[in-house]
Amino acid sequence: MSNEYNTTTYIGVTNNLLRRVWEHQNKLSEGFTNKYNLCKLIYYEFFDEMIEAIKREKQLKRWTRKKKDCLIEKMNPEWKDLFETLI
Repeated sequence: MSNEYNTTTYIGVTNNLLRRVWEHQNKLSEGFTNKYNLCKLIYYEFFDEMIEAIKREKQLKRWTRKKKDCLIEKMNPEWKDLFETLI
């Protein structure tokens, strides 16, 4: 997730991406994403097993911002909101 200006990013894991993004967009989640207005889905990955998703989340959270930005730009070079592509 990111904000309108792509100045802050957030990495998380969920078992229902559509619901979770909708919650962020509608400010139903308190905390970091709400504080920084993170309402754009800019990157995602799907996994068959939650344990694998959690491992990947932990891996990405250890990366530098530059490395994360490069990963995002491979999938989404214009940093567009990808939420609509999931529907």
